[in-house]
Amino acid sequence: MADTTQTELEAAAFRRLVAHLQERTDVQNIDLMNLAGFCRNCLSRWYAEEAEARGVDVSKDAAREHVYGMPYAEWKSKYQAEASAEQKAAFSEASKQHG
Repeated sequence: MADTTQTELEAAAFRRLVAHLQERTDVQNIDLMNLAGFCRNCLSRWYAEEAEARGVDVSKDAAREHVYGMPYAEWKSKYQAEASAEQKAAFSEASKQHG
């Protein structure tokens, strides 16, 4: 497979992942962290870090807006729920194992 084709496929998969996460507002970041070890904030941070590595200025807020599909504060006010005791305990345990 040509490098450009691989890059195009990876970019398309990334766009689908972002679109999927934007549609699944019912899935909380803590759930993603507990199950997969990353969340929307991680993805936006990786996006900004890769931009910086290539000399492109993408702010933390711009990267989050790209991933969330709206300003982060708006997403939080619309969709973020208080984490349950069980979610917090699972996060704490996962952090111990991987941190």
